[in-house]
Amino acid sequence: MGNFIKKFMKSEKGNAALLLALALGGMLVMTGLVIDGGNLFKSKSYLQKTANAAALSGAQEIPTSEQAVHDVVDEILVAHDELESLEKVAIQNGFEVKVDLQKDVDLFFATLFGMESVAIHVDAVAGLFPVGAAKGAVPLGINDSVALEYGKTYQLKVDAGDSVSGNFGVLALEGPGAKLYEESLTHGFGEQLKVGDILNTQTGNIAGATRDGINYRINNCPYPSGEYHHRDCSRIMLVIVYKPHAVQNSKLNSVEITGFAYFYVTTPMNSTDDSIQGIFIKRAGAGATGENVPLDRGAYTIKLIN
Repeated sequence: MGNFIKKFMKSEKGNAALLLALALGGMLVMTGLVIDGGNLFKSKSYLQKTANAAALSGAQEIPTSEQAVHDVVDEILVAHDELESLEKVAIQNGFEVKVDLQKDVDLFFATLFGMESVAIHVDAVAGLFPVGAAKGAVPLGINDSVALEYGKTYQLKVDAGDSVSGNFGVLALEGPGAKLYEESLTHGFGEQLKVGDILNTQTGNIAGATRDGINYRINNCPYPSGEYHHRDCSRIMLVIVYKPHAVQNSKLNSVEITGFAYFYVTTPMNSTDDSIQGIFIKRAGAGATGENVPLDRGAYTIKLIN
């Protein structure tokens, strides 16, 4: 009987040691998987954020040139130390940029089993969408029946009664009066406007206020005339695209916003001018697509597609 008890005790100790060894081995494997898995997750998450940033920045330059798209994508990747991860940059459908990144991520625990690294791949697509809601618009409008030719010189008429023609109109964004009009023309309207909003037209003599506002914008743009690709040039104005809303006695009293456009002022105004001379351009900037479908008149906002 005594020998049986001794054998049983020895067997129990051996089993406990074996179980402890198995438990420690399992914990080691789990720890290794957590370390390698966490490192892979962190690396892929960072690479995806980098791809997103590169695609968004690249899409912003689609209206400029294909070379500008590639240049800004490279700048973003360099800033994130991921230029070597770039596989491909592609402009799709004329309005989208796709960025593909791939890199090898070193493993730690898995090296015990002969796995040195794992290749991770991410991609991001960002596109341009017509602006449907935005802040900073100026109190000038164009009828949405006007077919814009980008780069062609236009004259936005602002003397009394020109809004009646329906082609170009002066709008009362902050209320009637030349002072409020000049303020919003000079600095942009501070509140958000969106497709579907109804706006009153401006009346009275605002030619002087227009000259002051336009010349202020020209004088505060630090770039040579014609360089409208800079994003901080005050010569570029966000203009409202509209359709007539209320017409009485052949006079256009109010309009409905149907979209937005960008207008680049090319020429200062003198004391006798009653129009703003410039060109319409395609440009991506701040804003949102909005709830209603906006017309495409060259003013775009950017968002990720996937």
